Amino acid sequence: MSGTVRLETGNLVLRRHVESDASVLYEQIGRNPAMTAYSGWNPYADMETAEQTVGRFLASYGDDRFYGWAIEADGKMAGTIGAYDYDPKSNSIEIGFSIFPSFQRKGYAAAALRKVLRYLKEEEGIGTVTAWCAAENAGSRRVMEKSGMVLKHIEPEGLAIGGMLYDRLDYVYAKGDRSCGNG
Repeated sequence: MSGTVRLETGNLVLRRHVESDASVLYEQIGRNPAMTAYSGWNPYADMETAEQTVGRFLASYGDDRFYGWAIEADGKMAGTIGAYDYDPKSNSIEIGFSIFPSFQRKGYAAAALRKVLRYLKEEEGIGTVTAWCAAENAGSRRVMEKSGMVLKHIEPEGLAIGGMLYDRLDYVYAKGDRSCGNG
């Protein structure tokens, strides 16, 4: 296992985080309520929390099962993508991503997700990658579907965020699962 390694697509670089990412993440995600509206948590809510979050990323790069990338487009940080909660029994992991507003609707999220899905499956040998989103989060749904993930389960009112209930959509990208388009 290699953990977080530098990955590249035609127009993106996925790299390990650096300390200076904390201020960008605070400005782009932490201060923008729309960026965390459907997640229920904000690891960049204030500068101190953003610095602690990035510090945890940096400390975790020695773990060959830690996957956390900054997404760069044209030399600028455009978002983040990471996989977490690896389960050795089921050989599965969950993935999540965020693209800053000024970089949305350019195909960057889908390109990054496709690259990381292939890396996790083909290079790291992880059998199943899962993700979820609120049904109302049309952008995340489109990205997951464009990237080859398949909707496997809907949990009515499965997410309670900010006093609101949302249907939770569970997606999967699984090795050998023909319905995922990668069998």
